[in-house]
Amino acid sequence: MKNFRTFGVMIDVSRNAVMTKDALKEYLTLLSKMGYNMAMLYTEDVYEVEGEEYFGYMRGRYTKADLRELDEFAASIGVELIPCIQTLAHLEAYLRWGRVPKENSDCMLVDEERVYEFIDKMLATSRECFRSNRIHIGMDEAMGIGRGAHLDKHGYEDPNSILKRHLGRVNEMVKAHGYTEPLIWSDMFFRTWNDHKYEDYIGRKEVPSEVKSAVPDDVGLVYWGYSDDNRDTYDSMLYNHRQMSRNVWFAGGLWGWVGITPLNAFSISTMKRALDACVKYKVKDVFMTMWADRGSDGSRFAQLPALYYLAQYAKGVTDEEKIKRGFKRLVGVDYDDFMLLDLPNSPGTLSLSDERTNPSHYMLYCDYFVGYLDCTVERGGGEKYAEYARLLAEAAKKTRKYKHLFKVEALVCEILSHKYELGIKTREAYKRGDMAELERLAREDYSAIERLLPRLISEYRVQWYKDNKPYGFDLHERRIGGLIARTVSCKTRILDYVHGKISAIEELCEDVLPHYEEGRSILMVGERMLTTSLQ
Repeated sequence: MKNFRTFGVMIDVSRNAVMTKDALKEYLTLLSKMGYNMAMLYTEDVYEVEGEEYFGYMRGRYTKADLRELDEFAASIGVELIPCIQTLAHLEAYLRWGRVPKENSDCMLVDEERVYEFIDKMLATSRECFRSNRIHIGMDEAMGIGRGAHLDKHGYEDPNSILKRHLGRVNEMVKAHGYTEPLIWSDMFFRTWNDHKYEDYIGRKEVPSEVKSAVPDDVGLVYWGYSDDNRDTYDSMLYNHRQMSRNVWFAGGLWGWVGITPLNAFSISTMKRALDACVKYKVKDVFMTMWADRGSDGSRFAQLPALYYLAQYAKGVTDEEKIKRGFKRLVGVDYDDFMLLDLPNSPGTLSLSDERTNPSHYMLYCDYFVGYLDCTVERGGGEKYAEYARLLAEAAKKTRKYKHLFKVEALVCEILSHKYELGIKTREAYKRGDMAELERLAREDYSAIERLLPRLISEYRVQWYKDNKPYGFDLHERRIGGLIARTVSCKTRILDYVHGKISAIEELCEDVLPHYEEGRSILMVGERMLTTSLQ
């Protein structure tokens, strides 16, 4: 890469979708051809640890043999595979089994010997399986540190002191296992003194001396920034990080964690600005995170356009036509056709390049009668979804290899062509007492959705098993299966009301209240409102 020593990706395999070895080898090969020279597998508990049978239990964990095989393959194509684990928080899936002392449901309890015995086992597995002398040990988003079991047991202590002590001890263990360059996420070392803020624009600050001293000189500090379209944010945060460490890394975000549909254009727009700031501050080590929050709905292959574009940009190539031609040669699909996968998140006037919004996800699952998110609906969106379904179905015919990506999204759009505005239409017809319209909606739109959802499960299953181990797909079958049941239930109640079998539909008697907040995107509102029902 023109400006970078390390230019890589971090693939999240811990949020429900554990990629198969074959799919990973295919992906790593594409990354290598694009120019990426590093990859991390973000593994919270999905790898084998000697003597810890509940670690990754029923989660599709990789065996040590799997990891050694992947490491060998990556090395053979010029990609350094760096282990990426968690040594503090983000371990809820394992901590629920009660095998390690915990601060809260997500975070291990600092200062407990059993915790350090366990971390040592993690490090032993990594050292045995990976040839890299670099390791990412996590430690991000430990929000409740010092405020749970640690507070109960030891009394109040400044969280920064707890973090510093824990990092110091873990760092000693890392070095004992022969690692020369441990990496940590940096956010907790900002939140403790900056009113819990991190990724928000915080401007240039004078970092307190006690925070500067908390990070050992031999630990790489990874600044993560995923969503700002303003280079000033990246500029100021890199300025702040340079006060804390000589070894600053940057982790950007390729947005594939907001449902089945990716946000390639948004990822490109934001990360171009981030990479410009990295060049300015001479940050030599960069990687793009590919998180998979909330169940890992989408395929990582849907993000190939953003991966390719940013690799070219990092090489200094800015001619978009040249980038598109190169993408077609590598992938075999027109760049513009592949970018159609972004379409389902733009039902109205929203621009794909400057909004992180995901109506294709939250309106797919938004309830017909209890429609908290109907306030976000843009009129006419249903017609646009019908057009998107047609475009995606046409694109599916142009590729055999990636056909499943387009077929799944085409079905989502076909469903949304009926469902996106259906909650509003149902409530309006009910309020005005229009029995004929209610019956039409029930027999046409609700029935169409009822027919289409089993097809979605079927196509989605093809996509999932092409990329991932079977573990985790049960979540999506429950989600979509629940949506089928709810569709039938609401349709039945509408017809019962129309035919006088019930006197009212109580939920439709209430108005939907707006649910916007200053400074928060529709994405954030939608995700929070749906979290309970979709987890």
